[in-house]
Amino acid sequence: MEFDAVILAGGRSSRLGGTPKAALRFRGDTLLERSLLAAAGAQGVAVVGPEAGARAAGVLLCREDPPFAGPAAALAAGLEALAGGGAAGRNPAPLTLVLACDMPLVAEAVPALFVDRSRAQPGSDGSVAVSADGRIQPLAGLYDTAALQRSVADAARRGTLEGGSLFGLLASLDLRTVPVPPGSTDDVDTWADAQALGVACPGVAGNGSGRPHTT
Repeated sequence: MEFDAVILAGGRSSRLGGTPKAALRFRGDTLLERSLLAAAGAQGVAVVGPEAGARAAGVLLCREDPPFAGPAAALAAGLEALAGGGAAGRNPAPLTLVLACDMPLVAEAVPALFVDRSRAQPGSDGSVAVSADGRIQPLAGLYDTAALQRSVADAARRGTLEGGSLFGLLASLDLRTVPVPPGSTDDVDTWADAQALGVACPGVAGNGSGRPHTT
């Protein structure tokens, strides 16, 4: 299945004291590298975030405008980058995989999304992951690219991209929910989350409280 990928890596990480999530490490890789691995096979990849993304070879680096304008604006920036692709005349792939960079095991969820898209009836706009406890995660989703572009264009006309949520951006789409393996969409919002998932901050070690201390 032909697809592009947009990886969102530009949040403030306020509950991590500003430590960029993309630079956190899991099993020897950064969380950004884990997300890029999950998107293996994409025709084009856009990382929406600060300089951490510049170290990812072979991807487009972009930012939402203004920076920290939220996930809806970030997705719009990624789609725009892929539509241009750094070269005139690039046609976006028919599907777009959207991932956040703070889910270290998301690669385990991605195959289920592709299986579901292969079985979906015409008219469905995408497949989104749902965790074992019933939480829908739109930042682990495989979407019809044209449907995403329409939603972004509508939001831009209404002036709701800046500060907008992804749920709001996708509200008009016909999306299928896809059960994914337990833990595959667990994300890192706090140091307690990081400790529970075995995610480390470069140059620091855990002190038993879920917060890092300098080594």
